[in-house]
Amino acid sequence: MRHRRVKITGIGPVTPAGVGREEFWRGLLEPVSRVHELKSLAKYGNGDFVAAEVNDAAINDLVHELNVLKLPRHTQFAVVGAELAVRDAGMTLAELQDRNPLVIAGASLMDFGVMNKIMERIARKGPGFGLPSAVFSSSVSAIAGAIAERIGGATQTLTLQSACCSGLDAIGHAVQRVASGESELAVCGGTEAPLFYHPMLELRMAGLAPDTAEMSERMCRPFDQWRTTGVISEGACMLVLEPEESPRPGYAFIDGYAYATDPVDQGVKGLGDAIRLALANAGRRLHEIDCINAWGPGHKLVDRAEAQVLLAIFGNRLKEVPAVSIKGAIGNPLGAAGAIQVGAAALGLKDELIPPTVNWQYPDPDCPLNLSSQARAIAHDVTLINSHGLSGTNACLVLSK
Repeated sequence: MRHRRVKITGIGPVTPAGVGREEFWRGLLEPVSRVHELKSLAKYGNGDFVAAEVNDAAINDLVHELNVLKLPRHTQFAVVGAELAVRDAGMTLAELQDRNPLVIAGASLMDFGVMNKIMERIARKGPGFGLPSAVFSSSVSAIAGAIAERIGGATQTLTLQSACCSGLDAIGHAVQRVASGESELAVCGGTEAPLFYHPMLELRMAGLAPDTAEMSERMCRPFDQWRTTGVISEGACMLVLEPEESPRPGYAFIDGYAYATDPVDQGVKGLGDAIRLALANAGRRLHEIDCINAWGPGHKLVDRAEAQVLLAIFGNRLKEVPAVSIKGAIGNPLGAAGAIQVGAAALGLKDELIPPTVNWQYPDPDCPLNLSSQARAIAHDVTLINSHGLSGTNACLVLSK
């Protein structure tokens, strides 16, 4: 992959911790959980739901300015995130029109907002009240197209769907295209908006979301001894990637990327392969990793499996390498999570700060990571970012100053 070094020149987060680079970073450094009871689903009377939501007031102006109000929620997030990232790099989407940019988005789920509305309408009025346009608007592939439409002119678009690794994979594939010289600028990242009755009901039934809203802000406890399951959330993070010779300053370099699949009935085992391949791709040795941005969704089994993979790779050094999971703060926005992690890791490298692992209080002997419930001022040069999907997908990125 490494022909030209690729740097992040713009970051556009749309998250429960904040919207826009400055608000997001300030919010993420606070030891605060944004998880709460999801009252919008109370009308269904089928138990409690908890989640972390994006503050609509924080994106309303851009939603109207960009004329995306009628688009699916995950697509709104992606377009707003793209505009924020491009502005952060000193441009606007419209100014990219003559640059033939690459646009790659990742998401794990289709637009469940429109599908829920259609199901409810058909249940009330009959099958004649379906919505044919949903076949097109609800598709994951429409996300990158919506960003391209706001740019205008010639673009190269692609949307990836690889479960919770979607956002990280979108960035990784964009890095490869920019590194090889096929593209001079990429807008890439992940987005997700799953906070609807379906799939939230099914996620809860599968044990991937809490079945009570009691002490909801404490529900997501990555790597904590008393964690139970993760908490679903929504959001996006889009990035601008350019080659090293670009005149715009960068937050961090993306040195390596790899993905791998778990063997059958060996959950998260493929993460080890992805880590080793990403390091090899980056031309980095294991001892150079001095920060780990872990997947850590707060799930009893998944957290332990990831920790054991890291222990097998790093050995006794694992307890010396500062690590963090940001999901205690913002929940797990599925396909957007990896992209948000990349944004956080890049800002951490630039400012020499590591965000807190919110709600981590009681160390789990099976998860011997170097964690902290408070933000830490630690100079570090190379960060490993992990991503895992329940379908057996794994992806890793290596970032450096």
